[in-house]
Amino acid sequence: MRGPVLMLAGIGLFGLLDANSKLLSDGHEVWQVLLVRFATLLLVVLCARALIPGWGGVLSTRFPRLHAARALVMLGSAICFFQAFSLLPLAEGYLVFFTSPFLVLALSAWLLQERPPAVAWAWCAVGFAGVAIGLAPGLAGMAGGAPVLGYLYALGGTFCYSAVFVLNRQLRTEPGIGRVLIWPSVLGFAVMLPLGLSHWSTPTALSLAQMVGNGLIVGAATVCLAEAFRHATASRLAPFGYSGLVWSLTWDFAFWGRIPVLAMLAGAAVVVFACIMSERAAARR
Repeated sequence: MRGPVLMLAGIGLFGLLDANSKLLSDGHEVWQVLLVRFATLLLVVLCARALIPGWGGVLSTRFPRLHAARALVMLGSAICFFQAFSLLPLAEGYLVFFTSPFLVLALSAWLLQERPPAVAWAWCAVGFAGVAIGLAPGLAGMAGGAPVLGYLYALGGTFCYSAVFVLNRQLRTEPGIGRVLIWPSVLGFAVMLPLGLSHWSTPTALSLAQMVGNGLIVGAATVCLAEAFRHATASRLAPFGYSGLVWSLTWDFAFWGRIPVLAMLAGAAVVVFACIMSERAAARR
């Protein structure tokens, strides 16, 4: 169960990241928020290695192209999702995001030559049905109210996010978490430094703490997902992506005090059922 448990934790942390980023988007541009995020993550890794020599393992790699590709799609995911949730309600953005398990299955079949069993596709479909049940009432009241650009950002972020899963699986043979964190941190910091400084606005103590918190959250989430794919195949983990609906209900209540309606709870129950049955099917195999 190590892979699924780590997957659930990673999805939950990324949901927390999205909620925190949505709060920040009201007063700060994406470039500044991401600059502080990557600077925080890079500083944490360097400090950890200074205090504990060798922490995280060696940083050199036999697969520089894979790490470079992973760093690029992680940066693309960060930019796209921040922009999407600044334009869309969380519910609408998550409906696009929940196509990710299908993309993970398709990409794993194409790039990893892992043949997802039919049952994995089936339980992904059940999970998506649960999401549709949960989000349908809210979306019906907002139809046509969100800009097309927001959906395009959400779609781009979802593709990048799914590609990260597959690249994590390809890099599963490399031990240690140092490479998992340092490569995207260096690239993200280098790209965001000029953009973040040119769009800098003086943050309050609270918003600065939120930006630093984003760096810590994304570091923990990245490690969880990378480790999950060391222990389980993409087809086994893909249905657990729909646990994001349960997490979104949790963070919506925690940050905005929104009490889920009956349809949301019913959809969340279907998602949980799909995850459990998918794991039972994997155990039987």
